[in-house]
Amino acid sequence: MVSKLKTQYQEQIVPKLMEQFKYTNIHQAPKVIKVTINRGLGEASQNAKALESSVKELSIITGQKPVVTRAKKAIAGFKIRQGMPVGVMVTLRSDRMYNFLERLIHLSLPRIRDFRGISPKSFDGRGNYSLGVREQLIFPEIQYDSIDQIRGMDISIITTAKTDEEGRALLKEMGMPFRES
Repeated sequence: MVSKLKTQYQEQIVPKLMEQFKYTNIHQAPKVIKVTINRGLGEASQNAKALESSVKELSIITGQKPVVTRAKKAIAGFKIRQGMPVGVMVTLRSDRMYNFLERLIHLSLPRIRDFRGISPKSFDGRGNYSLGVREQLIFPEIQYDSIDQIRGMDISIITTAKTDEEGRALLKEMGMPFRES
């Protein structure tokens, strides 16, 4: 099943970007390469159930099994030893990525309380965008009864754009609701 967002990108967004930035080749138009969803779990070192529930939630949201990230160094102040689980992450590409982006833009972000748009300033200087979500309940796949604790996550959208302006134009055309600042 091909995502609506993917066909929209190929048929409408690429021609608009080519015209806007005066590209001569369609391969110069920026595109989304991957989306990474990351959740840091401070309490995972003491609480194995938190890690288990986070893995389950992220696999429900993304449709792909997340990888458990482990500590690279021991930090005594945080009671963390090397190799202890400290978070979970998922990298989405191609069709799963487009399906996730479509659900994020059209279903999940509008469900945030007092939502006025996402910040247009969260670009990294190379056209990649990152946003933080405070709670997993904005995703319609997650039932309120099935969660043990409200946890947030970081979502990074990696593009082939060379500048923030190109990345912003790409995401705006895809329907990302940027706040007017």
